[in-house]
Amino acid sequence: MDDHDGTGDWDERFASGEYPRDPEPSPVLRSYEPSIPDGRALDLATGTGRNALFLAAAGYEVDALDASSEGLRIVRERAAERGVEDRIETVHADAREHEFPTERYDLVTVSFYHTLDRFTELHESLVEGGYLFVEGHLRSAEPTPSGPSTDRYRFGANELLRAGLGLTVLHYDEGAEERPDDRRRATARLLARRSHGSRQSYPERPDDR
Repeated sequence: MDDHDGTGDWDERFASGEYPRDPEPSPVLRSYEPSIPDGRALDLATGTGRNALFLAAAGYEVDALDASSEGLRIVRERAAERGVEDRIETVHADAREHEFPTERYDLVTVSFYHTLDRFTELHESLVEGGYLFVEGHLRSAEPTPSGPSTDRYRFGANELLRAGLGLTVLHYDEGAEERPDDRRRATARLLARRSHGSRQSYPERPDDR
């Protein structure tokens, strides 16, 4: 999802087709995924399955969580179309209130849902060596019409980076991009791992990074 509008609003947007039925997964997640071990994944605020369908096709067992029943219906339809329905479990729950299991997930992904207040629980939901990927809208001095209408649900400069410092940060970037619909978007992206120590292994850096 792209912001924190009410569940009913999102049900209407998904049903009307205002929100894409098949959004592309994050290019950063797609680039690093081959270096991340398969296992159990959580796609938080999955919407219509931006990351969940990609991960299921890559071999993960995915919990796709969202407060919108209409969004989850589309996820199930898309999973069946792609033949990965046996690897996706839809979870109808509010991400602001859901009780995350501890040490369950090898990978947690969050795209365009502002969830800084749940970062501690997300960290704890990872197994040792598990990965967290988060991307979200960024506050910008230039106009960025894509995303929330106010800065309340946008990251400040380096805010997402600071939130991830309890983990081993493997990738971080902030920047703006022009989208095909001419709606400029500023984005922060974090990939981090639940691991400790001054000497660690690192996934291979994609060629275009």
